[in-house]
Amino acid sequence: MHLHILGICGTFMGSLALLAKQRGFQVSGCDANVYPPMSTQLAEQGIELLEGYLPEHLQAREGRKAPDLVIVGNAMSRGNPCVEYVLDNNLPYTSGPQWLADHVLQDKWVMAVAGTHGKTTTSSMLAWVLEDAGMAPGFLIGGVPGNFGVSARLGDTPFFVVEADEYDTAFFDKRSKFVHYRPRTAILNNLEFDHADIFDDLAAIERQFHHLVRTVPSQGQLIVPNDDANLARVLEQGCWSPVVRFGADDAGQGWSARLLSDDGSTFEVLLDGDAVAEVHWSQTGRHSVMNGLAAMAAARHVGVTPEHSAAALGRFQGVKRRMEKVGEAAGICLYDDFAHHPTAIQTTLEGLRARAGDKPVVAVIEPRSNTMRLGSHQQALAPSTASASEVLWYQPPGLSWGLDAVVADSPVPAKVFDNVDAIIEAIKAYQGSGAEVVIMSNGGFEGIHQRMLAALQTLQP
Repeated sequence: MHLHILGICGTFMGSLALLAKQRGFQVSGCDANVYPPMSTQLAEQGIELLEGYLPEHLQAREGRKAPDLVIVGNAMSRGNPCVEYVLDNNLPYTSGPQWLADHVLQDKWVMAVAGTHGKTTTSSMLAWVLEDAGMAPGFLIGGVPGNFGVSARLGDTPFFVVEADEYDTAFFDKRSKFVHYRPRTAILNNLEFDHADIFDDLAAIERQFHHLVRTVPSQGQLIVPNDDANLARVLEQGCWSPVVRFGADDAGQGWSARLLSDDGSTFEVLLDGDAVAEVHWSQTGRHSVMNGLAAMAAARHVGVTPEHSAAALGRFQGVKRRMEKVGEAAGICLYDDFAHHPTAIQTTLEGLRARAGDKPVVAVIEPRSNTMRLGSHQQALAPSTASASEVLWYQPPGLSWGLDAVVADSPVPAKVFDNVDAIIEAIKAYQGSGAEVVIMSNGGFEGIHQRMLAALQTLQP
């Protein structure tokens, strides 16, 4: 059976393509924007990747038949040439989440990780902890965990970890993706307003999260932070499953952490007030500690001890594009991070500052997400960068508002640039300073990561 995926280079749809290939389907797909790491993964697995949304991609040609089923990514809308061709020619089609539910998640113990922030990292941690415990889980994650090198696999056991996104399913199904997954174990990491392009307000997102809560069985488990008022409101609408709590401070109940280092690289794990393990790992920041606690709690639900989970987290290798080290040259260390929400920017910079100490911390930020482009988070951007030494903002084409007001309100030195080469030149000024530079974007950012590293390498003797 031949599947063709519209929007195949998206983090979810690309991962879906890998699972379909492993299931034995013939897989092809097309996308307008092609960049690593997803494009690299697809090529390595022998998945045919076509540029652009051309109707001929859906037609039979020499050596390839027309697709038997078209899987439509949620970025596709009416007016897209491929979508119109599918509808006009009555081709069979479905959404990515529905295909996943029908062909992969049936009869699985689904472990879903939902929340505004930390989904990818927490999913990666959980999948690795289970792997380290010999449980060989399947997974679909919106990033590439360093311990696996791929974003998705079928696995060899009933356990399946899925990053559970609240974004809508498809142009013909406006429910959140995660309502399709029917998890037995569900982490609700946090909840804030996001995705202003599809949600009118916070209450609309809370409603979708409650739809997810409704799908967890009474013998399942919800893992929820003890200090999130928005999630508390969600559960107040009705909860039919046991709830396990976690938090950074010891509340005497549930999972908590006692930091043994300022940057969060070492912490003691407490369960119901009793010390049960210590984590020594390469991650930093309070947000990473919270992600780790949630993963440990979920792993315990399927039988992994806190001691084993803590040891496994010590071997956790992070996730591509989540504070991933790009390289080091001319006394400057470069990181790539996916942060595209003020809270994520703030927690990432706080963690980097705790690790860097007095060294310069420079943030290079592209406000690229749909919500950013609409300006919904405009007022929160400047305060989110307080832990940086300097912020270099990139004004991308198509941004409907200017960044000058953000710079004017900035608590640290900040500048706006409209081209990548100028940003690279500005970073060169930190030569020999030991600066930690983090590039934040949820897109390819015109290849700035490798371009900057190459430019810095020319400065070395």
